[in-house]
Amino acid sequence: MVNCRREIAARHPRLTRRGDFRDELDHYLEILLVKPGAMAGSTALVTARQNGAFTEVHEAFWAAARAAHGDAAGTRALIEVLLLHRRMPAAAVEQGMAAAIRAGAITADVVAVEARRAAAMTPPPAEDLDDEGEPLPWAEPSGVVSLTARRAQLPEDKRPLPTVAHYDQLLTRQPKGTA
Repeated sequence: MVNCRREIAARHPRLTRRGDFRDELDHYLEILLVKPGAMAGSTALVTARQNGAFTEVHEAFWAAARAAHGDAAGTRALIEVLLLHRRMPAAAVEQGMAAAIRAGAITADVVAVEARRAAAMTPPPAEDLDDEGEPLPWAEPSGVVSLTARRAQLPEDKRPLPTVAHYDQLLTRQPKGTA
């Protein structure tokens, strides 16, 4: 245990044998943001997988992020999600990752929003409920709104299409003195 002014600053398990070490993935996240290619082969990741801190949901989010954004950007998205574990409960972050995967919005921002929602355990907003209190068709169980489903429920837009015809006449005018 490491104390700072009578408060616990860090807690690590005791290492009892010479040469023992304990890698914490959390300690390397800032470095891995700069060098995301080092994540896949890191011993800290192996340790996190072994002790259960890096779950199947983490693996699924990482695979989806790499497929959506490429290896480097997808790994950075995962690292940003792992940084959320410092401020939020692990279960809430995992629920946020699962919701992001279901919604097909594989970004750390979506995970953060959904994790906050899971942590707060708030009921769905009133605008996502019908008169009987049931969720509307476009409100996903995760709280992420499906815009395509919601667009189908909107009335037809009967406004005329915008036109730039008035500006086109400016293109045909010659400046004075150039003719």
